[in-house]
Amino acid sequence: MFIAGFPAGPWGTNCYVVATAPGAECVVIDPGKDAAEGVDQVVREHKLKPVSVLVTHGHVDHMWCVAPVAGTYDATAYIHPKDRHLLSDPMLGMSRETTQMLLGGSYSWAEPDDVQELDDLQTIELAGVSFVVDHTPGHTEGSVTFRTPYPAADVSEVMFSGDLLFAGSIGRTDLPGGDHPTMMRSLATKVLPLADDIVVLPGHGEQTSIGRERATNPFLQDLADTGAADQVTRGL
Repeated sequence: MFIAGFPAGPWGTNCYVVATAPGAECVVIDPGKDAAEGVDQVVREHKLKPVSVLVTHGHVDHMWCVAPVAGTYDATAYIHPKDRHLLSDPMLGMSRETTQMLLGGSYSWAEPDDVQELDDLQTIELAGVSFVVDHTPGHTEGSVTFRTPYPAADVSEVMFSGDLLFAGSIGRTDLPGGDHPTMMRSLATKVLPLADDIVVLPGHGEQTSIGRERATNPFLQDLADTGAADQVTRGL
């Protein structure tokens, strides 16, 4: 499997390009601000053909270049229905700081020509790669992660976690559509049950693993207490 990742834009958002091998069709994940040039460089260098764009959630730092990238390569965009409205109006999900930063600029957003909606626990086959979709609300209402099998003896899967889980931390929940108890429930039901050997490729920062986060991430450590995890799962 071929996976290339690079941080893009003022928020350092990780954009990923995934394919079975160089020279094949590929999937682009979370092309945020200023990511289009990086995608083009990876595509040309490795002779790839983008056919799909996956969006972990609708925040502008993750979807700024979804329409340009999808349009350039005639690719289909995939997003959860609860975040789809943010493709054309990302201002609805922005923080005050981001809104202030963008003031005075001339920006316009629109849906790509071809948008498909994602379902929880759906398996999608794109560019020869199989992805399991997990709906993980909390950071936004439509946040999802993507897991794909990885052909290595010490790694069973790779998870593209968006802003659900980072190395040593989790996504913020103070933005429109965010909710901390919901985030805790997503972590308890969608992350804690996963195998330790799964590599996590987050929306920001360095890669990590489920095992490393289970052992060192204070948010997961709190949830790992059986009582706490059970209460969160039940919504108490």
